[in-house]
Amino acid sequence: MAWLVTVVLLTEAVVVAALNWVLGTVVDRQHMSLAGLDPSMMATSSKIGGIVFGAYFALCALVTLLVAVRDRAPAGFGRVLLVSAAVVHGLLGAFAWGLVGWTAFLFMVVVLGLIVLLLMTYDRAGGPESAAPGRAPGAGDGPATGAEPGAPPADAPADRTDRPWDGDDEPQDSVPAQVTRPAPTTP
Repeated sequence: MAWLVTVVLLTEAVVVAALNWVLGTVVDRQHMSLAGLDPSMMATSSKIGGIVFGAYFALCALVTLLVAVRDRAPAGFGRVLLVSAAVVHGLLGAFAWGLVGWTAFLFMVVVLGLIVLLLMTYDRAGGPESAAPGRAPGAGDGPATGAEPGAPPADAPADRTDRPWDGDDEPQDSVPAQVTRPAPTTP
């Protein structure tokens, strides 16, 4: 699915850059003016805008390509970039409904849905579940044996005896003594 989003965003980057470049060229050759603005300035700004938005969508496509290759959720700047691309597509879809028509709106909503689906389907809590904390995966202690009869399960929390007491029968606070850090999602 990430491959599909990569192809869609890369195609959109090329189309947006090319469309703005063509529009800038048309404005420059026809010497069109809007409310007295300089035609060459309008043409230049259209071309620069096309390059900027094309590069933005290409960078988003690069993030989705990394998601597809690594098979992991985007993290940090990549996640923020994809969320901003989803917001941009939502806004462009709203403007496209009134200015261009329902087909452009439909395209923008489909791309928005693909980006949101990409962000939602790659769960950040993935990873090897069999590895014990503090141990390298595969570093076993020999063959696995069953638990002793009557013993608590291996994944059950251990009974704490170092709870702070204030003199009553209840603990003073319920903060655990040891906090484990979450595993990073990107290398």
